[in-house]
Parts: sequence; structure tokens; C-alpha cells
Amino acid sequence: MKWMEKAIQDIFTALNSNESKGLTTGAATRKKIEQGANKFEEGQKETLLAKIGHHLLEITTIILLVAAAISLYLAVTTGYGYPKVIVILAIVVLNMVLGIYQENNAERALEALQNMNAHMTLVIRDGVKQEIDATQLVPGDLIELGAGDMIPADARIIDSSSLQVEESALTGESLPVEKDANAIVTEASPLGDRFNMLFSGCLVTGGRARAIVVETGMQTEMGKIASLINATKKTETPLQKRLKELAKRLSIVALVAGVLVFGIGLWHGETMIEMLMIAVSLAVAAVPETLPVIVTITLAYGVQNMVKKNTIIRRIPAVETIGNTSVICSDKTGTLTQNKMRIQQIWSVGVTPKKVEETFSAQEDTLLEMLSLSNNATIEVTEGVENIIGDPTESSIIRLLGEKGLTKKELEQKSPRVFELPFDSERKLMTTIHEVEDGFLAITKGAFDRIPVSFSEELLEQAREIHDQFAEKALRVIAVAYKRYTEMPVDLTAEALEHDLTFAGMVGMIDPPRPESKRAVLEAKKAGIKTVMITGDHIVTASAIAREIGILEEGDKSITGVELAEMSQEELERTVRDYAVYARVSPEDKIRIVQAWQKNGEVVTMTGDGVNDAPALKAADVGAAMGITGTDVSKNAADMVITDDNFATIVDAVSEGRTAYENIRKTIYFLLSTNFSQIFIMFIAITLGWGAPVVAVQLLLINVVADGIPGFCLSREKADANVMDRPPMKKNSGIFANGLGAKVATQAVVFTVVTLVGFYVGRFVDINATIGASADVGMTMAFVILAWSSVSHIFNVRSDESIFKIGFLSNKPLFFSAMLSMVIILLMVLIPPVANMFYLVPLSLTHWLLAFGLSVFPLIFVEIQKAVKNRKQKGDEKYA
Repeated sequence: MKWMEKAIQDIFTALNSNESKGLTTGAATRKKIEQGANKFEEGQKETLLAKIGHHLLEITTIILLVAAAISLYLAVTTGYGYPKVIVILAIVVLNMVLGIYQENNAERALEALQNMNAHMTLVIRDGVKQEIDATQLVPGDLIELGAGDMIPADARIIDSSSLQVEESALTGESLPVEKDANAIVTEASPLGDRFNMLFSGCLVTGGRARAIVVETGMQTEMGKIASLINATKKTETPLQKRLKELAKRLSIVALVAGVLVFGIGLWHGETMIEMLMIAVSLAVAAVPETLPVIVTITLAYGVQNMVKKNTIIRRIPAVETIGNTSVICSDKTGTLTQNKMRIQQIWSVGVTPKKVEETFSAQEDTLLEMLSLSNNATIEVTEGVENIIGDPTESSIIRLLGEKGLTKKELEQKSPRVFELPFDSERKLMTTIHEVEDGFLAITKGAFDRIPVSFSEELLEQAREIHDQFAEKALRVIAVAYKRYTEMPVDLTAEALEHDLTFAGMVGMIDPPRPESKRAVLEAKKAGIKTVMITGDHIVTASAIAREIGILEEGDKSITGVELAEMSQEELERTVRDYAVYARVSPEDKIRIVQAWQKNGEVVTMTGDGVNDAPALKAADVGAAMGITGTDVSKNAADMVITDDNFATIVDAVSEGRTAYENIRKTIYFLLSTNFSQIFIMFIAITLGWGAPVVAVQLLLINVVADGIPGFCLSREKADANVMDRPPMKKNSGIFANGLGAKVATQAVVFTVVTLVGFYVGRFVDINATIGASADVGMTMAFVILAWSSVSHIFNVRSDESIFKIGFLSNKPLFFSAMLSMVIILLMVLIPPVANMFYLVPLSLTHWLLAFGLSVFPLIFVEIQKAVKNRKQKGDEKYA
């Protein structure tokens, strides 16, 4: 419906409402039943059954379930293997429970934020004014709004006075829009120019209005944008893609190794049952059972740390993705800036312009006092919190007055207001009359080019020059003039009062950058991250702020939404790196920008607070919604919520994300070195005809006890000192990038060699007179060496620095959990009932000493590698 074009009376007729009484209670009830509540539809939440199914379909889980099924078959038919079935299924259930628990925690955190947005509204029904929950509104309701009210639905203005509305949640425009019930608007007018309409979710910053509700819920302009979100698919995070790829590779390795070993075993004369048991062992060896749990715990620990840094994570994988961010597309207002207009420059006639931080002269004090008297904003401080009522432009004047040691209340007591000509969009002026000692003072403030002053040529030239200086700095200019009367004027029209005034001066104001924004942008750049500003504000203002905080640098360009609309997507993808500032853009433009960066292989974090940002938040690799100013729809679409609306918090989140990702890489290095070595050990021993060095249940114990227990504590490793001094991981880089694959392969070979040496000695060499060589002794030796060397490997992966430099106790939980794992492995061999359950036999002291020596060899080997590498790096730096 073209509500902006219709006559008011036609709207009342179409909605069966009354101009003075509004709807009847019965009619409102019927409409609510027909059209539903006035709220946004939430995306369908995943059921518990769907979440379980999602986890069961992961390829590593499938491998474990197949292994469990084979083990159960063998257990039923041969009586062998029940412990394996129980352990495997327990691991699957644990992984699933932890994953679902963390997802539910994130959902509850978001619901708590959504409840902050509930509000009441003043409605006229049956001719009676009453406050109702905004969700109960229906089309045809009459509503009354004043300064500070949130607009509860789309409405056509019936009448208004000095009405100003902040529509940044919908349009991105940071300054309030002047509304006019009599404005002539066509359907072709953009939302920001529909001056006779009010839109759901926007804020009344000044004046008052009576309006008729025309659309509610998903039919509002915000609701329409919210519905677009469903058409935007959320992409998988780089970590999810890498872990899926890893799972595929591991399953292929397990399948190939299983087929080869199965064939070789049968060739050696082994039975089908024995080879099935070995196939299960290989499947178990290929899957790092504790990896999903440790990854979840690492990301969950990152979630906890981010909460302390004003960030709530909705989707756990976003912890890792934010760490790999290479482009941040940030909103300007409130994120990079303070969202508080502040006067920067002041010029009083007869004095040179100066910054407001400097000491004011008497003329400048007078100019500020006149601006403050002709002002309808108020600022109240309650328990140290500043509460502003009124237009941001006027609020900046009152804020400066307070900083100069005065209050508006004191001025009004000294010079009380006796008359006001309100500001309107045609005159762009406001005039007030005040009673003063020698009569009456009329003060007029507004746009410089509308001030009705009889300038001398010299003063006009000077004023224009200073106005242009302010404008070049993207300052919004407010000029002020006055006229004195001995008696109260009789003719109080604009034509009489706003005529032949004396010019007093002007001020320039802007929404300034947050003090920490410049540092945060610089820190992001140092970390290899490009910061881009996407805003609904004007290009001059946006460019000035971007230049000041370091986003718009030499060679970078700015572009408007109109110019962007003329550019094809292919051209945008080709030139997207040239632009650092996008101004006056639409929701569709934001998605285009995000997708253009993604096409260039970048990991994009997008910030936003309005419904107009929601589709882009969902399209981005990481959507970061604002917790204070953010709408429900933007928070629903986002992966994380920034609770202090601060750009610097996003950069802090990147640092935390990088730490989490590095700890996940350390976990992969730690676990896969052991897992690949287990496959090599089984394959080589079977091929050589030595028999199986370890059985499936022993491999499970190694993966859970030796790897899992200390591995959990890798999540608590502190960030490396240079975590924000290196570029982010490339989006298309594999899990083994940056040398991780070489590290895993090298350690897997070392583990394979030391374990096979221990197995061979225990199996074939008599090194003790009491306990001779046997298959059982060899298997026990292989189990102990593989388990202990895996535990000692935890100290290799913690850092590229020597463990003796960072200290064994710098991560105390990890150290003591590693010691616990070593003791558990020892006790499993020493306690006969436990040893019998897991096919282990007693060892002599000679065997134990050999096992310990072989187990610590991987630690010594890596320490030598680190020493050589660090010495080479220092040499390179010396001659660089």
C-alpha cells in the first residue's frame, strides 16, 4: 500500500479507524487475530533431534560408529571387545553433549539481549489514551509519540510539532530527520526522504507526533528487510571447512591402510576375524577421538574470554573465524565514533576561530550562552550516566556548556524564555525571546546561509571563509544572530523577528572518533587486516572521520551508494581493494561489498546495528552486531554481539580468536602426530609379519588418556607475544599450512621409530633374565612408549620457543594433567586386574628404563630442532 501518497482521511477509511477515537478494543482484537502480533518472526530454531543428527553425520563420528558396530559384532560372536564398544560410544556421546551444550549457551545469551528491547507505547483506543505492549499494536491504531520514544510500527503522521526522528537503524543516517505531516512524498522517494512517515524501530529525538499505524510486524519496512535474511545463506567457517577436509583425508588414509593391511594379513595366513579386529584398530587409530572435544573446549574457553572483553559469541566457530579476519567492514556511527555530536571549533565575531579545548574569551562565552538559551535539549546525569533528551546537534551545545562550568538551568533563571518560534525544515532556523536586564533578547540560530543578517562586505567575506574552513573538516555548522528590544515585540511572526539581525558567530560540530579507534585501526593494519568504513552518512563526513583514524589513506578512494549502483558486480570485485569508504549505501549494497571481498579470498567481519545491516551480517564470514544500539533482527543475523558497540573491542576479539585458532593448531599437531604414527606402526608391523603391536582398546586409551587429558589444557595456552604482528591465515589455506604438515609428519616418523624399536625389543630380544621376549611384552612396551611419548609431545607443541625457556609450569593445569596421564599409564600396567583387561603384562626394570628413554626421545629431538631453527633466525635477523 502506498501509504505515503494517500490522503489522511483515505487511510482512516481503508483501516476502519476513527480520527479521534482510534480503533475499538474489539476491532483491535480481531485484527490481531487476523494479522498476528507486532513483532518480527524469529528464524526457526534447530530442534534437539536435528542437532543430534547434525553431530552424528560428521565423518569422524561415522568412522567411530562403524568401528563400534564391528567391535559389537566381534564381541557378540567371539566374546572379545566389549570395552572397545563402550569406550567408542562414550567418546561419541561426550563429543555430542559438549557441542550441543555450547550451542544452547550461546542461544540463551542472545535471548537475554533480546529482552532488553521490549517496550510500551501510548495508544488511543475507544477514545481513551492507554499504555500497551508494542507487540499488541495493529494497523489503524492511533499512537502518540514524544522525544525519547521508540517508534513501535510503521505509521503515517497525522500532526506533529518540531518532530525529529533518528532513522539510523533503518537507513544508516546518523543525524535525525525532520518530519512533516504535510510533506508531499511519492513512492519513488527513498526511505530517508519519506518525511510524512514513521518507521518501526526508529527513535524520536525531538518534538511530538500523533500518527496512525499502517503496517506492523513483518510488513513494516524493517520486517521486509528481516525477511531478506532467510534468502542469505550462512557460509561455513574456514575452521569447519578445514576440519571437514581433515576428516576426509583421515578416512581415506584409514580406508587405504585398512584394505592394504587386511590383504597383507590374509597373505600372512591371519584369520578373517583377526583382520577385522585389526581393521577396527586402524579405524580407531585414524580418528583423533578427542579432537572435537578439545576444539569445542578451546573455542568455549575463547567464548568465556571474549565475554570479559565485551563480546558475546552466538556461533562457537566464530571464535576461530574472527581470528582469521582479513577485512573488517565497520559502521561509523557509534562504532568508530562516539555517537555524540561534539563542538570542535567556535568563532565569535571579532575573535579568531579556536578549538573548544582552549580558554574562551568573553565574546565566546556570550556566543555559547546564546546558543544554549535558544536550545530545547537537556542533559541529566544520574549515577554518573549521561542521559540526553533532545536533538544530538542541540545536545552538543549543552554538553560544551557543562564542560565550561555552566548549566542551562542557571542561564534560564537569569534570562527566562518568554517565546519560541520552533525550528522547521523550510526556514532551517529557530528563534527564542528571553527577558534580560535591559529588555528582551531575540536569539536566532540555524543554517549559516539562512541567517537573516545585514553583513558588511568585509564581515560576510570573513564569515564565508571561516564557514568553508569548518565545512572542509566535515564539521556541521550552526550560526547564531540576535536582536535586542526594549519592550516585548508585538509582531511575533518569523517575518518580523527573523529580520535585520546582528551576527554573533558560529560553531562547528561533528560526531568525533572514539579515542581508541585510531589505535585499534592501526593495530588491525599491523595484523594484516584491512578496515573499511560502510555507512549511511554523507561521504564528506565519512571520509573526514576515516582519514582522521587511518582508514582512508593515500591512494584509497571513497564511493557513494549511487555510484556503486552503477557498477557491475564483476567491476566491484575487480576494484574492491581500491575503496576504503562507502557512504549512503543500501542493504543490498552492503551484501555486494561483503561478497566482493569474499570473492577476492578474504575473510570478512561485518559490523552493524540496524535491520538494514542484517542481510550483510549474515552474508559475512563473521557478523558482529552491536549490543547497545543493535536491533533484534541484527543480533539474530550475527555470529557475535559487541556489548559496548566499540570498534576496538572487535580488534580485541581478533586477538582472542587468533589465540584460540593457534591453540587448535597446536592440538592438531599434538593429536595427529600420534594418530598418523599409530597407522604407520600398525601397517609396518603387520607388513613385516611381526603381528599387531597394539590392539584397538589400547589405541583408544592412548587417544583418550595420553592425548585427551593433557590436550584439554592446551585451550588455556596464552597468546604468543607476536600473535597480532603476523598476517591472518589465508581463507583457502589448508589445515596443515605454514609448516604444520611438516611438523606432524616429522613427529609421526619419530614416534613410529621409537615405538617399533621398543616393540621389536620386547617381542624378539631378551634384555632381562626374569622376563623374556614375547608378543605380550612387545605389545606392552609399544603401548607404554607410544602413550608416554605422546604425553611428552605436549611440551613440544606449546611454543616454537624451547620448553626450558617458557617453563614447564607456565601452564600449570597442562603440566599436572600430563603428569597424571603418565601415572595412569604406569598404574594400568602395574595393577594386574586392569592390565589383564587391556591385554598388558608386567615389565622388568630394564624394560621400564628403555621405555622411558625412548619416550622422552621425541621431546629431546624437537628441542634440538627448535635450537637450530632459532639460531638460524637470529643469524638471518643479524644480517638482514
